[in-house]
This record gives sequence, C-alpha cells and structure tokens, in this order.
Amino acid sequence: MLGHRVLNVEDYFTILKRRWWILAIPMVIFPVISIGATFFIPPQYKSETLVLIEQQKVPDEFVRSVVSQNLDSRIASMKEQIESRSQLLPIIDKYNLYADQHQTVEGRLDLARKNIDIQPIHSEISGSGGLPGFKIFFTASDPHTAQQVCAEITSLFTKENAIQRQTAAEGTTDFLSEQLKEARQTLDDQDAKLAAFKRQNFGMQPEDEAGNVTILNTLNSRLDTANQSIEGLQQAKSMIEGNLLQQPEATSSPVAGAPPPQVQEKELEQLEAQKADLLIKYKPEHPDVKAVERKIADLRSQMSQAPPAPSPSTPASVARPPVESAAVQKARSDLRGIALLLQSKQKEVEQLTEQIRTYQSRIQSTPEVEEQFKQLDRDAQTSLNFYNGLLAQSNQAREATALENRQEGESFRLLDEANLPEAPIWPKQGVFAMGGIAMGLAFGMLIVALLEYRDTALRTERDIWAFTQLPTLAVIVWSGDVANIKASRRDRLKRLFSRKPPKELAADARG
Repeated sequence: MLGHRVLNVEDYFTILKRRWWILAIPMVIFPVISIGATFFIPPQYKSETLVLIEQQKVPDEFVRSVVSQNLDSRIASMKEQIESRSQLLPIIDKYNLYADQHQTVEGRLDLARKNIDIQPIHSEISGSGGLPGFKIFFTASDPHTAQQVCAEITSLFTKENAIQRQTAAEGTTDFLSEQLKEARQTLDDQDAKLAAFKRQNFGMQPEDEAGNVTILNTLNSRLDTANQSIEGLQQAKSMIEGNLLQQPEATSSPVAGAPPPQVQEKELEQLEAQKADLLIKYKPEHPDVKAVERKIADLRSQMSQAPPAPSPSTPASVARPPVESAAVQKARSDLRGIALLLQSKQKEVEQLTEQIRTYQSRIQSTPEVEEQFKQLDRDAQTSLNFYNGLLAQSNQAREATALENRQEGESFRLLDEANLPEAPIWPKQGVFAMGGIAMGLAFGMLIVALLEYRDTALRTERDIWAFTQLPTLAVIVWSGDVANIKASRRDRLKRLFSRKPPKELAADARG
C-alpha cells in the first residue's frame, strides 16, 4: 500500500497499529547490543586544570607593559607552539602515548593534538569581557597518564608565557635602543648642520636684523660726520693755502743750543695733528686748543731762530738760505696737519662705507637666510621630538623588561592542579543506549516501509480507487479464522524475504 498511493495520518496510525511489533523488537534489541559494545571500547579519561591569569603587580600608570597582544591571541599562539613537534614529541615518548595503536610518529602527534583542549574563561562579573583564566584538558586511555600529561602541558603554558613576555620586552628594548641610537645620530647631524649654517650666515639671522639696522644707522651717522669733517678740513686747507700765498718770506738769525731741525719738525707735526684732532672735538677757544697752539708757536719760534743744517756738499763759504717767517712756518705746519687728518678721515670713510655695504648685504639676505634657517630648525626640532619620544619609550621598555625579569608582570598561576579522573568520559552507556533506540527505530521503520510497499492488499475504499479508478458500490466485511490470518501473515513474510520470483511464490501458495 505504501508505494501505490499517498498516505494520510489515518493511514499511518493504521500501519502502526498493524505492525507495531516490527518497530518494538529492534528498539529493544539494538540498545542491548549498544550497551554491550561499550564493554569492548577502550575507555577515555579526561583530566583538567585551571590556570588563573594575574595582572602585573605594578599599576599601569607607573610601568606600562610592552606586551600589547590580545590575551586570546597569545594563548592561541602558545597552544600552537606547545603542539609543535619539538614540544609534544618528548611528552609522547616520556609517557609512551598511543604505543598500542601502532601509529606512526605523525599519527601519534595528531592524536595528541586532538586530545588537548583549551577553554578560556571570560569574566562575567565586571562585564568587561576580560579573560581571568582558562582551563586545560587532556584525554587519555589511563587516568594517571591523563593527569600527568595535563600537568606537563600546564607547566609548558606557564613557562612559555614567561618566556614570551620576557622575549617581547627584551626585543622591544633592543629595537628601541637601536632606533634611539639612530635618532641621536640624526639629531647630532641636524645640530651640526644648524651650527654650520649659523657660522656661515653670522649676523644675517632673523634675530640679528634689528641689531643690524641699528648698527647701519650708527654707521651712516658716523659716515655723515666723517664727510662733514672732511669738508671742514678741506675748507680750512683752502683758507691756509690762500693765506700762505699772501705771506712774505722773512729771515731770522739762528739760536744757539736749539735741537736739531729734524727733531723739531717731527715734534711740530705731532703737535699740529693733535691740534687738528682737538679742533674736531672742541672750538678754537677751548683751553686745550690754546695750549697746543702755544706749544706750536714756541716750537716755531725756536725753529725760526735755529740756523739751517749745513749740507756736506755745501762749502763753508757759501751763504745759508733765508729762513721763513714764523707765520709761513705755522701755515705750512697747519697744512701738513690737515693733510694727515684728511688722510685719516678718508680711510675712516672707506672703512665706514665697506661696513655699511656689509650690513646692507646682511639685511638684504635676512629673508632668504630666515627661510633656510626655518627649514633647518624645523628638521632639527622634528628630530629632537622624535628622539625625545623614543627616549621616553625606551625608558618605559627598560622598566617593563626589569618588571618581567623580576616576575612581577602578568603571570599564569595554577589555581587547580590537574585532577585524577574517577570515571571515563567515553563510552557513556546512556548515550549508546539512546543511540541503540534510535537505530532500532530507524531499522524497524525501514522494515515496515518495505513491507507496506510490497503489500498489495485492498483494505479501504481509497485502496480500491487507487488501483481501479472506480467508485466503490458496497463493502463486504471479510471474516475468517485466526489460523488462516496467521498463515496469511507467514506467507507474506516468506514472500518478502524470499528470493523466488513472485509467480513461483503464488504457485506455492495455491498448491
């Protein structure tokens, strides 16, 4: 009936009522077989340990940790390192794990990795999602082996955490030290460039501009004063030369015991230069000027009375040349003094002019120098800021490294040691029993479905319609003895499980 028409709920209940025993028998037999199979499966014991994560003992405000990686990531990384061949193979050899399973080395390593389990424990009290600890599990066929291997793996985790943190701190410190050395060299180079630039452009810096302007104004004032002095001296020279042309020559007798004429002339030149210098500062009526004039007058008087020095080539009998008058000598002496002073003032003007050009050039070059100086100063300031930042980070890294070396940073503390499992976690008889029931039910439903598919009996009006596509006029209730009913059932079962063709089975039934 199952394979010939669509069934409804009433049909399913009818099938269940008619064939319930086919479902019940497998649901009883299969659980018994499953529970019996548990006695032949090697048991598995799981040992567990609890590791608490303790934060560093020094607050972060004083010493900031250099290990910034997420704790979940670090635990996953540590697990990968512990499950490596170099770490896991010594444990397998030490406890002779999976020796009875005739596995290769790689197979034993894969089994060990599968039996290691890490479960993080997230904080639910603070609500911050922190990681206060984690559990480590290891599964083995022997409870003592499971406990020992679990303790060994936990020890590897605590050691690996300390090594990783110390390595990270030392690596950070070394890296920052190298960067700090390079930054210091760069800063020294920038300072050297800045110092060389200042030496090369001395007096043209932006801060020197105001002083240069002040000095330039002073130099211009001095230059104006010197030019005025030159004009005054030139006028005085012109007046003396005019007066000298109008003075007649005069003679005088020599004075006995006077100094040599060369000495007197030299002294006269010095007095005249002193007088000219005083005339620049003071008026002619000043006492110092009058005193110098008296000395000059006395010296000229002596020179006028002294006889001229005899020449070696002049015979004694030759008459001496006439001696100039005191006024003429005074005029000539004034001219020599003015000439010396003019020469001095002209040199001063040349020097002042050169200095003015120098300061004008400095002032004109100040904007360009300022732009170059700003760029160099900006580079030097950037290098200084970078160096100071690296210096602060390097100091923090050294403090964090010292903290890790003293074992005062973040650490793993064993809260619960690896336990000795009392009962195996596998196989569980309850699970196997439920699985047996499910398998028995599935098997029984398969048998019922097969029987119903091969059953061609017409039991309802819907069956008749499905086979004949004709309406039912009347239904006659079939009656028979129980023996015939049971025989009919046995025949159907034989036809179901027999390998004979349907025609032969039908013939056997008729015979």
